[in-house]
Amino acid sequence: MPEERDTANRRYAVGSALVVVVLAVCLGAVFYYGVGPAPGGTGSGEELSDFPTATPSDSGSGNDGAGGAATETPPFSLTINNIKECGQTCRDVTTTLHNNQDETATGTTVYTRIFAGEDNTAEDDIVWEGKKEVGTVEAGGSRTATERIDLSLQEAWKIDRQNGWITIVMTIETDERTVTFQNSEQVA
Repeated sequence: MPEERDTANRRYAVGSALVVVVLAVCLGAVFYYGVGPAPGGTGSGEELSDFPTATPSDSGSGNDGAGGAATETPPFSLTINNIKECGQTCRDVTTTLHNNQDETATGTTVYTRIFAGEDNTAEDDIVWEGKKEVGTVEAGGSRTATERIDLSLQEAWKIDRQNGWITIVMTIETDERTVTFQNSEQVA
């Protein structure tokens, strides 16, 4: 019985680690700044009932919330600087948000939701969510932060039950625009 429990715990730990690594790679590919804090495995701890979105973009270039057309260059990009283990199902992720626009981004807030399952955005399947207020990012400038992603064993198990698939919905909201990206990845 203890051996069986150790095997299950190892599987959840590996699944959680893969979730974090794929999330980081995905974020870098699509352009997102810092994931919200995650004490207790529930992101920032505040329920994000007002999760702003624009039409998700599959191209990674975004669509502003004012109904504008997709841009050729994404308004933001992300660099993953470091991923450090902080527990069995926890990772500290250091990222840098780059403002690729010719204008300063003010009132910048980043929202992230991770759902268990492929192409799934059902509220009951949220395994992690976070909100990070970034503030002002100068034109061509960047901001760096370290955020904690901490999944509970139950949340890791929920992803495992979906054959290791997660869906990540990221929204960057500024005073000027709202850009949303959605991507699914198999992490375990």
